[in-house]
Amino acid sequence: MKNILILLFLLPLTALAQQNYPASIDNFMQAQVSVNRFNGNVLVAKAGKIIYQKAFGYRNYDTKQLLDTNSVFELASVSKQFTAMGILMLWEKGKLRLADTLRRYFPQLPYHGVTIQNLLTHTSGLPDYMTVMEQQWDHKRIAFNDDMINFIALKKVPANFAPSKRFEYSNTGYAILASIIEKVSGLTYQYFMHKNIFVPLGMDHSQVYNTRRSSKDIIPDYAYGFVFADSLKKYILPDSLKKDDAVFYLDGIEGDGTINSTTGDLFKWDQALKNHSLLNTVTQNTMLSAQSVMDTLTKKYYGYGVGIGTDQFGNYISHEGNWTGYSTILTRYPVKDVTIIVLSNNESNVSNIAYGITGILFDAQVTPPYVHKEIVADAKLLNKYVGNYSRINQGLTLHLSIIEKDGKLYRHQIGAADVELKPESNTKFFYGDGTDRQIEFETDKVGHVTRGWFINTGLRSELHKAKK
Repeated sequence: MKNILILLFLLPLTALAQQNYPASIDNFMQAQVSVNRFNGNVLVAKAGKIIYQKAFGYRNYDTKQLLDTNSVFELASVSKQFTAMGILMLWEKGKLRLADTLRRYFPQLPYHGVTIQNLLTHTSGLPDYMTVMEQQWDHKRIAFNDDMINFIALKKVPANFAPSKRFEYSNTGYAILASIIEKVSGLTYQYFMHKNIFVPLGMDHSQVYNTRRSSKDIIPDYAYGFVFADSLKKYILPDSLKKDDAVFYLDGIEGDGTINSTTGDLFKWDQALKNHSLLNTVTQNTMLSAQSVMDTLTKKYYGYGVGIGTDQFGNYISHEGNWTGYSTILTRYPVKDVTIIVLSNNESNVSNIAYGITGILFDAQVTPPYVHKEIVADAKLLNKYVGNYSRINQGLTLHLSIIEKDGKLYRHQIGAADVELKPESNTKFFYGDGTDRQIEFETDKVGHVTRGWFINTGLRSELHKAKK
C-alpha cells in the first residue's frame, strides 16, 4: 500500500486539476505531510466558495491532541493587515490623518518627520525593536507595547534612515500603529479588534492573544507552535530554548503580530476585504493598492498591511507571517477569485505550499514532493550539462550556470553559494540544500541537450541553454 501511495504522489496533476481541484489539492497536501512533515491547516476557496478545508497533524505534539478545522493559530505578520484596517477605519471616521506624525502621539520618541503613512508602508526608518531588546532588555520580563516604546525612547536608538527614503520591513512601525489605535479610540487594541472587526464579521474564533504565558487566558483548541530540535530528533515547545526566549520576553507586543485565528475566520476576513464590508470602496481600494515599492526588479509593492504583486498566474494580494513555531500565509488572486490560506504550527514552508496549490488551481502541471534518492550518474554525461542557462520568471529573465567540480555538478549563481546538484537519474538532478528544487534535461538520440526544466515546488519552467 505504501508503494501505491508514493506512485500516486508522483503523478502530474494537470489532468486531475482540470477535473477535480479538491482531489488534486489533497494529493498534493498528503505528499507535503508524508515528505515534508507539514503540520497545520489549509483552506482553499474559489469564486467565494470553500472547495478544500482540512487539518493535518497535532495542535500539541506533547499531548498528541489533533488539529481540527477550528484550531486557532498565531498569525504572526498576517496580523498586520488587521492593524492597518484599524487605522483606516479611524481615518475614514476622521479620527486621525495619515499625515499625522509619530511624535504627535509619542513625543518621547526621537524620530522627526515619521508619519502614519510611513508606518503603514514600512518607509519609516525606525529601528527594529526586536534587535534592540534582544541586546538590552531583561529577558526574564515580558515586554508590552508601552514598554517597548519607552525603551527605544530611553535608549535613543538611532533611525536606520530618513523617512520615505526607502522600504524596510518594520515590526516596530506596526506595533506603534496598534498603540496609536489605542490612543485615538480610547479602547485597548484587543477590544478594538473584537468590537470593530471580529464581531461584525462573525469571526467567532479570533482574538488578540498577546501572551499565552497568562494562566487565566486560555484559548480552546489552541495550536501550540513547535520547533524541531535536531539534538532530540523531535518537535518541542520553544519555551525552554535559550535561542528562542523571545517567545517569552516579547510575548506582550501586539500590532505586528498576535492576531490568533482559524482558516475559516480568515476566509471571512478575506471575503470582507473583497466585498468592502468594513470600509467604503475608495478606502478599501487604497488599502489594496501599491503604496510603497518592495522590490523594483520583481515589481512587488506594499499596500497597507498587505503585499501586492504579479506572478505567472496574475495579480495577487498576499502576506506571510513567521514567528517561532509558526508560519502562515493568506493569498488571493482577484482575477480568478482564488483564496489560499495555509497555517502551520511547526514552521512548515507555507509559501511553497501555497505556490503549489496556486499552480493546481491555475491548471499548471504540478508534481507533489517526493523522496529523492541519489544515484551514481554516468560521469561521461555530466559535462554535457555544464553551461549557462536562462529562464523566464514573472516576465524577468533569470540566469544560472551549471559547473562541474570533482566529478559533481553544481548550480552556480552570482551572489549565492554553489549548490550541489545530486543525480536521481542520468537526466534529473535535485538540489542538495534540502529545498524542493530540481533540474531536468531532455536529450536527443545522441545525448545532446535539447532543453531543460527548472522545477520549483513542483512547478516547471523551461530552461534555455546559451549557445557557445
